[in-house]
Amino acid sequence: MLHKRKDYRLKNYDYSSPNAYFITICMKDRNPILWSHISYDNVGAAIGRPVSYELSPYGKVVDSAINNISTFYPKINVDKYVIMPNHIHLILSIHEKNAPKISTVINQMKGHVSKQIGFSPWQKLYHDRIIRDEEEYLNKWQYIEDNPLKWNEDEDYVNLQYFESL
Repeated sequence: MLHKRKDYRLKNYDYSSPNAYFITICMKDRNPILWSHISYDNVGAAIGRPVSYELSPYGKVVDSAINNISTFYPKINVDKYVIMPNHIHLILSIHEKNAPKISTVINQMKGHVSKQIGFSPWQKLYHDRIIRDEEEYLNKWQYIEDNPLKWNEDEDYVNLQYFESL
């Protein structure tokens, strides 16, 4: 018997209605394929925090796709995003009625990236959260801003220098 995933989306909520949404999309098997080079600032003896990183060729395709969301969906803005080694975070804002659903936008973006690179790098599902007020919006914005600096504290942290040598 297959395990049925819990549906965490709000029942009867219109995910095409004007609002801001915090989205997290992970790579299949948490593969850290989106960064190719990372520079660390050695803080203390054993702790290094990333100070700069370069997107891998796959990461550049994802970056281009994110930057083109508003071109293909003029009623939707990408307010803030970050591409991490094995996942991305976005704040998408729908600013007019009759916009496409968030699921349509995400699935189209994922499909475009998959077509461009020749395989699907994505985990099947994604996480979304309706941002309910300005305070939550600012918290999510700051989370995205700080995420690369905290990568080595992430539960999915992987020493990317290993992957650079592959």
